[in-house]
Amino acid sequence: MQIGLELLAPAKNKDIGIAAIDCGADAVYIAGPKFGAREAAGNSFSDITELVHYAHRFGVRIYLTLNTILYENELEEANRMIREAYRAGCDAVIVQDLSVFKMELPPIPLYASTQTVIRTPREAAFAQSLGFERLILERGLSIEQIRSIRQAVKVPLEAFVHGALCVCYSGQCYLSQYLTGRSANRGTCTQACRSDYTLTDSGGRVIESGRPLLSPKDLNLENRIPDLIRAGVTSFKIEGRLKNISYVKNIVSHYRLILDAWIREHPQYTRSSWGECTGGFTPRPWLTFNRGYTEFFIDGKRSSWRSADGAKYLGEFLGYISRVSYNRQGMLEFRYEYPSGGNNGEPSRRPGEIHNGDGLCFVTPEGEILGARANTCHENLVCTTEKIRIPVNTKIYRNYNIAFEKELETRTPRRLIPVPVRFIQGPDGYSIRAQLPSLVPDIASRENLLSVPSPDGERQTDGLPEAFSIHYKITDESSPARNPETAREAIASQLSKTAGIFRFEVKEIQCETIPFFPTAVLNGFRRALAEEAGKKLEIIRKAARVREEKATQRLRQAVRTATGPDRTSGQAPRDLTYLANCSNSLSGEVYKERGALRIAPAYELRPPEKAELMRTKYCIKYELGLCARYGDPHKAGNLREPLFLLNGKNRLELKFDCRNCEMIIIG
Repeated sequence: MQIGLELLAPAKNKDIGIAAIDCGADAVYIAGPKFGAREAAGNSFSDITELVHYAHRFGVRIYLTLNTILYENELEEANRMIREAYRAGCDAVIVQDLSVFKMELPPIPLYASTQTVIRTPREAAFAQSLGFERLILERGLSIEQIRSIRQAVKVPLEAFVHGALCVCYSGQCYLSQYLTGRSANRGTCTQACRSDYTLTDSGGRVIESGRPLLSPKDLNLENRIPDLIRAGVTSFKIEGRLKNISYVKNIVSHYRLILDAWIREHPQYTRSSWGECTGGFTPRPWLTFNRGYTEFFIDGKRSSWRSADGAKYLGEFLGYISRVSYNRQGMLEFRYEYPSGGNNGEPSRRPGEIHNGDGLCFVTPEGEILGARANTCHENLVCTTEKIRIPVNTKIYRNYNIAFEKELETRTPRRLIPVPVRFIQGPDGYSIRAQLPSLVPDIASRENLLSVPSPDGERQTDGLPEAFSIHYKITDESSPARNPETAREAIASQLSKTAGIFRFEVKEIQCETIPFFPTAVLNGFRRALAEEAGKKLEIIRKAARVREEKATQRLRQAVRTATGPDRTSGQAPRDLTYLANCSNSLSGEVYKERGALRIAPAYELRPPEKAELMRTKYCIKYELGLCARYGDPHKAGNLREPLFLLNGKNRLELKFDCRNCEMIIIG
């Protein structure tokens, strides 16, 4: 049996979701009106319903994000939203708050958000025992850690492969709440990790001043997709529900090519939706928003993770300023040179020339960041639109490539479902037979993945075959063709075209007598075939939804009728701190039923006087070469700990759990 691989794309709104589908996404995640982890990316259910309708034509799935913790007075509204998502046709809801397991909900699958902090096999098994039907893993896991989780659970695993990284473990960061009162677990994170900080030791000595010391590079696992597949991941997630349409189109198209290349070479895998993308632009992920790229902890090893020059998007590295002058209007003019070794001696793609309208970013040797727009360009002599002052040897980046942006805007791929066609002659006349795509393997094997047997002990099909064929009977009158070869070519050429979302291709013409049909009639056959194909695919989707709902109902019944918590996978710790993010009575009930005796309220409700605001694999001492094990022992020996991060009036204490190689920020 084939295994379906899913490329999961973000959508800030309906239009971006449609663009992601056109560029090859197998699934899209999008927020409703409230309770999404990105407050600024809310959407109405009327828009979500339109997106669902567009997506389901291709077998693409839509997941609603309801991934914040919920307060007591929000439980009823959250329940209504999940019901509305079900009515809109959403295929699953991504959640953080465990209160959903005490609600009376429609049979829509619940996926465990990365905010539920799944880092270990035990945590994964606990989440599965609650009834989650997919686990979205913490971003800072290694391949070996993912493999161990795969061995501990049966539900599908989803992993981030591209986009912004939370510097700490998602779901357990309270830095924004501590500094500003805006909670990451409530969708209002201020991204305090991207701010500038000054690092001092306990003696007041300044070690690093005014730099984004907590800001990591962006994740890019384009070269690790095979490793993730072998480790057991089947859904590959792109971060970016606040990103623009250019970013989503570019990155989705890039990973579509990567996954398709793997699938071509490994027939035991297939796409989890229908359709192929044709035409369009050539994706170039380095030309859209990123803070530099890292594979993070995927190999279980450390590397340089900090976005050194700035926490924002600097752009594509172009070189160094070699000459500076100013025109009569005072506008900056400069020449630049690209170093032979790339940026900082690392190999790099040599960029093209600067064009009028390009956005430029300058980083001076002192670390000051300035921006301007290219006005006129001649070879490597550029005039800007700004009266800025920069010295020679300033780094120059391009953070807006006008030529590429125009290409993204005007050359969107077209998604079409390939359908092989046979034109045949039978005892009762001529007909056209078309073969539709097979049922999505993910859906077909879902009950096995969940290990929830049907009541009779066998997998139910609900009358749903693995593939659908169309038999279109031709009732139009015809006469034998005077020129059979020309008529045969006409049938092949007119039926081998697109109609709606289908791309038909005649594979065989099997006739004793080749008939003659006018071109208009053949085109009518193709349009009728497309209409029938659309109806059949809708049948596939509806039958698959019924099948999924039954599996979800059986799963929830199995969880409800369990005799007690499994002592190895279904039991919560006896004492839960604020790190459990328990913010309402229903989630408290879930924990109590699983063995918790004492449950501290969520940090947002009652912050401890001195709390762990962040625990992270990212380590400032390592990044600055001050680690006693991996850095300069002499420099490390001169530190007077504890160290502190200063930002305005805020003073954050740093602790280092060197045994587990983690840094802790205390507020």
